[in-house]
Amino acid sequence: MTEGLLANRDPALVRAAIRTRRKGPRELALLLSPGADPLLEEIACEAHAATLRHFGRTVQMYAPLYVSNRGVGRGPYCGFRGDQRIERVSLTLDETVAEGQAISRLGIRHLLLVSGDAPGDVDPPYLAAAARALKDGAFDSVSVEVVPLDDAGYRTLAEGGAVDGVTLYQETYDAARYASLHAAGPKADYAFRLDALDRAGAAGMRTLTVGALWGLSPWREEAFALGLHAADLSRRWWRSRVQLGVPRLKNVPAGFEIPHPVDDRTLAHVVGALRLYAEEVGIVLSTREPPRLRDALLPFGITQMSAGSRTRPGSYTKGDAGGEQFKVVDDRRPAEVASALRARGYDPVWKDWDRGFTEL
Repeated sequence: MTEGLLANRDPALVRAAIRTRRKGPRELALLLSPGADPLLEEIACEAHAATLRHFGRTVQMYAPLYVSNRGVGRGPYCGFRGDQRIERVSLTLDETVAEGQAISRLGIRHLLLVSGDAPGDVDPPYLAAAARALKDGAFDSVSVEVVPLDDAGYRTLAEGGAVDGVTLYQETYDAARYASLHAAGPKADYAFRLDALDRAGAAGMRTLTVGALWGLSPWREEAFALGLHAADLSRRWWRSRVQLGVPRLKNVPAGFEIPHPVDDRTLAHVVGALRLYAEEVGIVLSTREPPRLRDALLPFGITQMSAGSRTRPGSYTKGDAGGEQFKVVDDRRPAEVASALRARGYDPVWKDWDRGFTEL
C-alpha cells in the first residue's frame, strides 16, 4: 500500500505529508510521488528549515584517498572493472601516508580511504594500519569505502578506533536488477552487501554512510528504499551517525548506457524529500557534480562535501594519469569550496572529531 503511494498524482496529499511533523514511510512515498513534482519549491523551503534545525549552517569537508584501483568485478558501469584497460595501482603504506600528507596541506582533516574490489590487495589489516598512520599525522577522522567485509573484518578496522566510519553504496535496491548487473564476482551477493553496514555498526563504527547509484533503477523507488534503509540503520545503530550519499552515474565505460538518467531537478527532489523524511541524517555530495549544482543543493539538506578530490591512487602526489574511478567535475580547491560556502552563509567544518574522544 505504501509503495502504491509512489504513484500518487494529488499535490494536496503531498502538502499534507509536508506538514506532518513525524514523517513515516507513507509521507516519504508521497514526497517522492509525481504529485510532488510541482511542489519542489515548497519541499526545498521545508528541507532548508529542517536542515537548519538539526545542522545549522555547517558543512563538513573531506577528501577521498584512493589506495587501489584494482578490480576483478565486471559491473558494466564501474571505472575499475576488471576488463578495463587502465594502469592498475595499489599504494604501499608509505605511499598512502605520502598521499595523506599532500591532502593535509590542502587543509583537509577528514579522509575517506577508497579501493577497488580486488580481494587481497587491500585487506582490513592494511586499512587499519593506514588509518592509524594517517591519524598519527594530520587527520582526525578516517573512514573507508571498500568491498563489504565480514564481522571480523569490521572489528579489525574498528579496533582501537583506527577507522571511524564505513561508506557503502548498495548501488541499486532492485534485487533483480542488481543480480543482472553482478552475476559473478565480489559484488554478486546482494544480501551480504545490504547487511554490511549492520555489521559495521555492530563493530562500533562511529559513522555509517549508505547510498544508491542514481541512474541504475527508477529514482522514486530507489529513493524510497534508501530512505527506509537509512532510517532502519538509525534505529538499530543509534550510537552511530548515519549519512546517505546521492552519487549520480556519469562518464560510464563505453558500451554501457545509463538506463534511468537523473537530471538536476530530480536530484534536488531526491535530496529534499530524503531530508524531510530523515531530518537527522546527514547527506553527502561529491565532486561528481558541478560547482553550480553543489552550491544550489546546499539549502536542500547537504551536510558534507568532498573537495579537492582526486580519484586515482597516487594522484595527489604524482598527478592524474588516467585510471580514475570517475571524472571530477567540481575541481575547485578546498579553500575555494570553503569560500563559496561562506559566501552563502555556511561555515565549512574542517574538524568535528578528535581521536582523543575514543580514548576517554
